[in-house]
Amino acid sequence: MRAIIADDEPLLRHHLDQMLADIFPELEIVGKACDGREALALCQQEEPDVVFLDIRMPGMDGLAVAEALSKLKTNPIVVFITAYDEYAVSAFEHEAADYLLKPIDDKRLEKACDRIRQRLRDREEGNLKSGPDIEALLRQLSLSRPEYLRWIKASKGEDIHLIACDEVSAFVAEDKYTTVYSGQGEHIIRTPLKELLAQLEPDLFWQIHRSTIVCVKRIQKVCRGITGGVSVVMDDGRQYTVSRRATSLFKTM
Repeated sequence: MRAIIADDEPLLRHHLDQMLADIFPELEIVGKACDGREALALCQQEEPDVVFLDIRMPGMDGLAVAEALSKLKTNPIVVFITAYDEYAVSAFEHEAADYLLKPIDDKRLEKACDRIRQRLRDREEGNLKSGPDIEALLRQLSLSRPEYLRWIKASKGEDIHLIACDEVSAFVAEDKYTTVYSGQGEHIIRTPLKELLAQLEPDLFWQIHRSTIVCVKRIQKVCRGITGGVSVVMDDGRQYTVSRRATSLFKTM
C-alpha cells in the first residue's frame, strides 16, 4: 500500500510520517507535498492508494485537490488533516475516509488507519458503496475537539492589541512579563510561560527553552554550533537557543 502526505508545514509532514511508520508499517510513504498543486501532481504520478491532505494549503486547498482526485480513473482514499474543524461536513461530502484534527492523537490515527484498511478491503471485494459513518465521525470529532488559544490580547504602551496566534513567531519570558513577537511587532502580556503553553496547540508551538516558546512553522532553520549547542533561526531573523532537554525535538530532522 502506498500513500502521499500533503501539508504546508514541513515538521508536521515529518511527524505524521513517523507516526504512520509505527501505526501503519505496511503503508509506504511514496511522496510528500507542501501545497495542493504539488499534491495533485504527485498523485497523478505515483497513483497512491491513500493521500493524507491538509485542508488549508497555499495555491490549491485540500478540498479542491480531493475534488480533482475524484475525477481520476483510480482515485485514492482521502484522509483530511487540519487544525480547523469547520471543514468537517465538506470533508465528508468529498467522501473522505476520515477527518483528523491537529494535533493528531495516536489512538485517533489508529482508528483512521483501521478505516483505511477497511476501505481498501472493500475496494478489493468490489464493495464500492462502503463509506464513512458520517454521524459517528462528526460525533467523535465533537468529543475530541481540543480548545486552543486563537487570539492573544497583548499591550503596547497604553494600547491593547489582538494578535492571531498563527501570526506569532515566539513568546519570550522576561522578568515579570512575556514578550510576544509577531508580524505586528513586539507586544507584552502578563501570562506566565507555563500557563501560556497549556493553552497553545502543541503541534504548532514548542517550548525550546525555559524562557522561550516558538511557532514551529516559522522556524527557518536549525543550527548546531561547534560545541554541539542547538539554536533555531525564525523567519523574522531572530535566533533562539534550544536547551539540552529540548534538543530531542530536532534529533530526527
